[in-house]
Amino acid sequence: MASRLNPYLSFDGTAREAMEFYKEVFGGTLKLNTFGEFGQTGTPDENKIMHGMLETDAGFTLMGADTPPGMEATRGNYFSVSVSGEDEAELRGYWDKLSADSQVSVPLAKQMWGDVFGMCTDRFGVPWMIDIVEPRG
Repeated sequence: MASRLNPYLSFDGTAREAMEFYKEVFGGTLKLNTFGEFGQTGTPDENKIMHGMLETDAGFTLMGADTPPGMEATRGNYFSVSVSGEDEAELRGYWDKLSADSQVSVPLAKQMWGDVFGMCTDRFGVPWMIDIVEPRG
């Protein structure tokens, strides 16, 4: 899997509706995962979207999610740039450069879904997500 760069949109409880709308607009295949699927059952956030991905026949990839529990949704801060793939050395190199002199909100580390993931806002104010995908054997 080659590394991929794409927009990642954040929503304040409307991710499912928004991602389904974008599927109507662009077509393609939409995959949605809830916070409940990853252990946050019995919480108010259980049915909110932890990760959504729309892949279209035109080659577009759009990702989105509801703001995670404990983080505040701020209007005007509803996007990130996501870089994901399986090449760990390449992606760690991007992380090292992007996170230098940045504000790290999620340290690059193994996550509950199996991937190595981190989030930072670079010195120019651009939010980034790096996801090193666990190879699917």
